[in-house]
Amino acid sequence: MAIIQIRVDDELKEKAVEVFEKNGLDLSTAIRIFLKKSVNTDGIPFSVIAKPMGPGFEEAVKKMNNRSVELGNDKMTLDEINEEISLARRERKNKLGK
Repeated sequence: MAIIQIRVDDELKEKAVEVFEKNGLDLSTAIRIFLKKSVNTDGIPFSVIAKPMGPGFEEAVKKMNNRSVELGNDKMTLDEINEEISLARRERKNKLGK
């Protein structure tokens, strides 16, 4: 039998223990269930998505996308974007006299 040790924030552990106890589980059993389900599904057994960055985040992304379309750079390749960045850096460097 293997032993797994992990470090987690004290508050996170306490809250997780509360949730598991409400469901009749201890922490070790809950972790074993997660590991078994991961193996059975051959992946993480739930969706992993980033939470929005805060109020107004989605609106800001929409505005940036719209602006990108207005400027005509919404179809740029990564190489083209990197070339634009390099050009801007060279121009800034020349203005600063470096």
